[in-house]
Amino acid sequence: MRFYPNQHPVYCGIALHARSLYVCLVSQEGDMLRHRHMQAAPEPFLKAMAPYREGLVVAVECLFPWYWLADLGAQEGIPCVVGHALSRKAMHGGKAKHDKIDSPKMATLLRGGMRPTASVYPAAMRATRDLLRRRTHLMRKRAALLAHVQNTNAPYNWPKIGQKIA
Repeated sequence: MRFYPNQHPVYCGIALHARSLYVCLVSQEGDMLRHRHMQAAPEPFLKAMAPYREGLVVAVECLFPWYWLADLGAQEGIPCVVGHALSRKAMHGGKAKHDKIDSPKMATLLRGGMRPTASVYPAAMRATRDLLRRRTHLMRKRAALLAHVQNTNAPYNWPKIGQKIA
């Protein structure tokens, strides 16, 4: 597993959702600089990061809405570390697990060099990869439905149903 080894003055941990995100900024010394819930959009994010932009690195969970944040980081020159999905076990710790707790843990793990990273797929190739993943899902679903119809037909010894059901 790969870890992010670089040192920065400010570390940002983000618990990201489709419409909102929870941001926690931690200094190199471990002081919490900012900890808040906000709208998941480029303008509010950049406005909140503006005072800490110099030397900032962002850690985000590898869940479905991370594309825009990684692309924004690349465009604005902010390093964005996407956490490996299987590393979510590193977030375990207490009785409660929610965004207010996860965002500081992500920033702290990144600060200590203990945040496993995932590779950020090139933006130009993401649409093709996503389309192929969706096609695979739909083909498997089609095969399952055809098998279900044919298995429903089999106990009655009726003539075989072809591949085209209309």
